[in-house]
Amino acid sequence: MVSAGDFRNGVTIEIDGAIFQIIEFQHVKPGKGAAFVRTKLKNIINGGVTERTFRPTEKFPQARIDRMDMQYLYNDGDLFYFMNVENYEQVALNTDTIGDALKFVKENEMCKVCSHNGNIFSVEPPLFVELEITETEPGFKGDTATGATKPATVETGAQVSVPLFVSTGDVIKIDTRTGEYLSRV
Repeated sequence: MVSAGDFRNGVTIEIDGAIFQIIEFQHVKPGKGAAFVRTKLKNIINGGVTERTFRPTEKFPQARIDRMDMQYLYNDGDLFYFMNVENYEQVALNTDTIGDALKFVKENEMCKVCSHNGNIFSVEPPLFVELEITETEPGFKGDTATGATKPATVETGAQVSVPLFVSTGDVIKIDTRTGEYLSRV
């Protein structure tokens, strides 16, 4: 059991049969009246975000989220196939479950598949990936004074803003959480 006074970002709790992840929390101690905890909660099943307040003494059961390493194999239209590398069991997930998680993931890369009581609800890509630039405009010499960027397309088809010195064929490192260019490899 987790009391509302012990809330932290990323903790998953069960409220009224639904599983929520705490996105933001704030302990509020008004000048008059009792203290309370203001939270922003994300429903991990449907993705909806709600704001709720709790008394610091309220307790909730902590939800157990299983994160399993699986290899992304391929997609076949609306289905994305993953394989457990330990027992070679395959799982097919639909586009609603995946969302934008695989925007920077190539085939045969490892991902974390998140589930609660055996029900898969999301996929977490690796934190950093290395991808090749397939298309970008050439940069012009002398345009680096402002730290300007230009759009580039990587081999997965995603768009990234890169510095002007990056050209087609370069391999770059990308942070998958923000989609930002980190460095050339």
